[in-house]
Amino acid sequence: MPARTAPAPDRSATASIATADPAAPRRRRPLDLGWLVPALVGLVVIAVWQLVVTVFAIPAYLLPSPVQTVDSLVSNRVELWGATLVTTGEVVAGFLIAVAVSVPIAMLIVSFRWFERIVYPFLVLLQTVPKIALAPLFVVWFGFGPGPKVLVTFLICFFPILLDTITGLRSSNPDMASLVRTMGGGRWAVFSKVRLPSALPHLFAGVKVAITLAVVGAVVGEFVGATEGLGYLLLRANANLDTPLLFASIVILTILGLALYYLVSLIERLVIPWHVSQRSETAVTSGPAI
Repeated sequence: MPARTAPAPDRSATASIATADPAAPRRRRPLDLGWLVPALVGLVVIAVWQLVVTVFAIPAYLLPSPVQTVDSLVSNRVELWGATLVTTGEVVAGFLIAVAVSVPIAMLIVSFRWFERIVYPFLVLLQTVPKIALAPLFVVWFGFGPGPKVLVTFLICFFPILLDTITGLRSSNPDMASLVRTMGGGRWAVFSKVRLPSALPHLFAGVKVAITLAVVGAVVGEFVGATEGLGYLLLRANANLDTPLLFASIVILTILGLALYYLVSLIERLVIPWHVSQRSETAVTSGPAI
């Protein structure tokens, strides 16, 4: 009888076993270069800006070039630094007060129906009032110190955080809440284990909106009445037709807003790394790399 030959090994099975082997080398994820395109676009915009100002000989009081703006940043660095510290303090103070006030109020609104019926209509009414219309009144009441600027910043930041926190607290899974109650948990257990984790992504969404508006609130307060700060520097540069200093102040305000926004985004990533919004698009669409 002819000798039987051993069946050829199943290559697909072998490949699947090798793939499932945890010791097998993992494919490296591609380097994230998402920042490169915005950076290149920004450089192109700056280059075109410089070229237009140079070719058409636009005077500096109408449109300063990027070189003139940088020169103003350097020559006025001491004054700009002091004004930046003042405005940053007003922004951070008003923002933190808004977080400290809006989150507990949102919890009370969600927890007690009678509190919502009494307080919420007045909060909406306050939101409809233009904040810039209240700024002169705050100057009359509290003077030209940092108080009116902090108060305007607080009012601008308050409602976005409140609304998103309410939405998050009401978006929790009712089945999970029932499960906690079934296991003997009370109202606090339901809140800390179910409602609060569900509300955190919404809370951070409102906080990120509010931190960008906080810069606007501080500058609006300084426009109405101030003797220091970037808003006051903007008004003074405008009165003196010092457009390079005007642009330099705007650049600093933009950088300040970006820095605060990304700081809040970093805190969000550290607090809720488990949420789907903190995963990269590649990880969500294609799953974990093998």
